[in-house]
Amino acid sequence: MNNIVDFFKDCSKKVEVFLDGCLLNSSVFTAGLNEGMRYSVFAGGKRLRPTLVYASYGLFKKDYDVVTPFAAAIEVVHTYSLIHDDLPAMDNDDMRRGKPSNHKAFGEAEAILAGDGLLTKAFEIMSDTSYSPQIPADIRLKAIYKLARAAGDNGMVGGQFADITSEGKKTTVELVDYIHKNKTSALIECAIYLGAVAAEAEEKEIDNLIAFGKNIGLAFQVVDDILDITSSSEVLGKNVNKDMESNKATYPAVYSLEGAKAKADEYIEKAMAHLDIFKERADILKDIAKFITERNS
Repeated sequence: MNNIVDFFKDCSKKVEVFLDGCLLNSSVFTAGLNEGMRYSVFAGGKRLRPTLVYASYGLFKKDYDVVTPFAAAIEVVHTYSLIHDDLPAMDNDDMRRGKPSNHKAFGEAEAILAGDGLLTKAFEIMSDTSYSPQIPADIRLKAIYKLARAAGDNGMVGGQFADITSEGKKTTVELVDYIHKNKTSALIECAIYLGAVAAEAEEKEIDNLIAFGKNIGLAFQVVDDILDITSSSEVLGKNVNKDMESNKATYPAVYSLEGAKAKADEYIEKAMAHLDIFKERADILKDIAKFITERNS
């Protein structure tokens, strides 16, 4: 792992090999369901969240395969959220990662069920003690609870609800902060936590990593808001200018484009400060933080 690109590739490979063995069809009657689940999981993507799980774990231990089930679980939760986000009742997007969205490829009802299947698959993976049996039961339980909370009404689902119900309404800083903290940052923060708790890090170390995760999660969403305005569909692999057309609550809407860029830099600076206690051990996490603000898709 000579650089951040190699690290991302290595983490992606670990997760994809693992999920290829998990997402197996169990019946002739559910072959289409399995196909839809695999379609979105293996459609590509940055694999940011599992990479963060590995990077956080790697601060303390180097037997990375141990934490692969946690990394895979958070990736399938993220994938489920993308399938549901694209639905006509939600963001109504026809493209995802340069391919037809799941509901365009398989049908709306089938896409809903594919998302449901992935969400529940995550907790099946995390609770299956045949995967990384050396993880203590109390650690496994903490990880399951954290992911459930980050994905539910106190996290991603709550953020999505606030997002879709605020369309066309007055945008405020408080509203944007709530949406982005829950819809995006909660799962990124959780990824950092999963790696740290699996490595049995100390409470102070976990607290600093959670704060790091929260801030890079907010920075990630600010950059997404900016790219929706400044990038193209070809580069992003999805439709652009959707936020503006839907009058969504975004950082550029409340801070201006330049103000949003400054906000992203501010979040990254705060995030970096929480890594000081780890010194050079946190170089991979620092590189990931830089990647978040410098990416173009």
